[in-house]
This record gives sequence, C-alpha cells and structure tokens, in this order.
Amino acid sequence: MTTPDSPAGLPGFSTRALHAGQDADPATGAVVTPIYQVSTYKQDGVGGLRTGLGTGYEYSRSGNPTRTSLEVQLAALEQGDAAYAFASGLAAEDAVLRALLVPGDHVVIPNDAYGGTYRLVKKVFEPWGVEHTPADLADLDAVRDAVRPGSTRLVWLETPTNPLLTVGDIAAIAEIAHAAGALLVVDNTFATPYLQTPLLLGADLVVHSTTKYAGGHSDVVGGAVVVRDGDDGRGGTLTARIAFHQNAMGAVPGPFDSWLVQRGLKTLAVRMERHCDNAERVVEFLQSHPRVTKVLYPGLPGFRNHDVAARQMRRFGGMISFRTASVEDALSVCRGTELFTLGESLGGVESLVEHPGRMTHASVAGSLLEVPDDLVRLSVGLEDADDLVADLASALG
Repeated sequence: MTTPDSPAGLPGFSTRALHAGQDADPATGAVVTPIYQVSTYKQDGVGGLRTGLGTGYEYSRSGNPTRTSLEVQLAALEQGDAAYAFASGLAAEDAVLRALLVPGDHVVIPNDAYGGTYRLVKKVFEPWGVEHTPADLADLDAVRDAVRPGSTRLVWLETPTNPLLTVGDIAAIAEIAHAAGALLVVDNTFATPYLQTPLLLGADLVVHSTTKYAGGHSDVVGGAVVVRDGDDGRGGTLTARIAFHQNAMGAVPGPFDSWLVQRGLKTLAVRMERHCDNAERVVEFLQSHPRVTKVLYPGLPGFRNHDVAARQMRRFGGMISFRTASVEDALSVCRGTELFTLGESLGGVESLVEHPGRMTHASVAGSLLEVPDDLVRLSVGLEDADDLVADLASALG
C-alpha cells in the first residue's frame, strides 16, 4: 500500500503537521500558535495594516492570524497551493458550489454521496438552476456517461464514500473530468491527507469536514477547501474565486475553533495509524460473525475497487460499514453497544456507531441515494482493540 511520493525536498507529513504555518509567536516566543480572539485590528494610518505576521489584518471575517496558521498547515498537508477554513464542512462545500457554478451548469455526484451533500445539491442548488446526475463513481464508464461536455462544470467525488465506503479512481476520474472541461472536487474527509493526497493525483480542489479526523476529538465543527490553483474556467483562478467567496459569504471559523483543528492535525498521523490498526481487527471479527451478512471496507481483497484503494491510499482508514439480516438486527446492534457510542459524526478518538438510514442519511430516503436499512456504520476509535471487539460481540449476541 503506497501513497504518491511527496515532491523532492518536502518535509515528511508529521513534520509539516507540526511546523507548517506555526512559527514561534514573534511577540513572546510561544511555540504554540496563539488564539487571536479579536474582531478588529489597529491600523497605522488609513490602510496601514501591520504585516509582522506575514500579512495585513483589518477584520477577522477577512483574516485572523490563528485561522491563517491553520490554512497554511492544511495547504501543506494536502500539498495544495492554498487552503481556506470554514465554519463547517457543508459551509466549505457551499462555497465551492456557489463560487464555481451558475444556473444552467451541471454537476456529477456520487450515487452514494453523503446525505448532507445531496441535500445541498438537491434542495439548494437545483432550485437555483444547477442540474445534477448521480452516478456510480466506482465505474469509469458510468462517470463518462454522466458527464455532459460543455455543461458539466464539476465532478464531485467522495472516496471512500459515506457510508458505503465506495472507492473511486481519482486519477482516472480527473482525466475524464478535464477532458470534458470540468473540474474535479474530492471530499477527502474519510481518508484524510495522511492516507490520500487527491491534488497529487489530478484533483483540482479538496474539501474536508475538519470536524472529523482533522479535529479528531469531537469538540469542534469546521470545514476546509484546499486548492491546486489553476483556471476556474471563467476567466479567473480557483484561489481568487474561493478566497472571494470565503470573505463575501463569511462562513468562517472563529479563532478558538481554528486553534482546535490545528491542534488536532498535529497528531493526525499517529491517530490514523491507530484508527487503521483497530479497524482491521474489527473487520476481521465482523467477517467471521454469523449475524453479519456483508462487511464494507476498502482493505478487504474482495472489496470492489480494492486495487484502486491500495494504489492511491497509504492505508484503508478507520470507517467500517456492515450489513445485517434485517433492519431490526441493525437497530439492535446500535442499541446494544457500550463502548461504541450511538451518535452521528465520526473521526474522533472515541468509537461511534450509527444507523445511517435513520440518522446521517435520512435526508436521502426515497431518493436514488437511499442507503440499505440493514446497514450499520462504525467509526472505529482509539480504544484497545480487544475491548472494541468484545463490545461488538456482545451487541451482536
């Protein structure tokens, strides 16, 4: 299992996580980025912005030193040209869609996309005049069939998807999108930049819910867009367009939220290794249990597009879904765990269990994206693996 090599001379992932954008505070020498809990800044004369921290600041919606530090860190980890922090993952997605689409444009989305993404596209952007086509993005022919050259502006890829863990070939889909004049956006929330670097594989933009693995401790809500700069297709650049919408729309994180995400990213590499270790133990147990009818995990050799996941991911992540014999069985598992806390979200240090059909993906019920009602989703945390397996064994009976 490999991940694309970093450019020659680039420091390693954990070194970037600990140092990118995090020079010692110039005033005090503090080694941790301060929380600049401030809304406005003194100017030295009209328009005279102080640049001691590398850029001028006038108002914290437009820029804040703590947020800038996080954005530099995110860009370094995703190996992008620029990053933009937002107040939530959906705020980040909204900024991308609003910045790059106009009425009459077309978007290709996964046919098992995250419910919130589908709701945003279907309920907000479709009435505005943006068309969309759900497609099986694990099938390159299906992607080609869904793309409308001259009309499709974005191909939106989650890999792995939420909650079915479907894997799409980033490099191949980037070629299809670009050949049709479209941009490729990759939601990298499940994989994180530690396991997967979509911009090096041809993606144009990466989005994150930094609430999840980036923050990693279930104590912050946030989002991010990371850009490989280039032509936005309408006479501008991607960096300029996303930066403008971040400021104009104002859905930015506060300084403390930015600080919490930055702190979480410092330990992302070591946490992801433990998430992956524990997930592999849980998968091994689930495969042998008679009440489990199917395990969905990209690391399984028989899993669809396993070879693609092995090629573009370092390891296979901490998310697992599995199917049971009935909806009653699935709900029974969700009620029966103790260490696996019943709750939405994912990517924290503690393990979570949920029923997607009635929780995170209730918004796609009755649509082409409806998920099986016998599906259980696990976010495998950092507890001792033996205890997690015992908890599931008890819940499964």
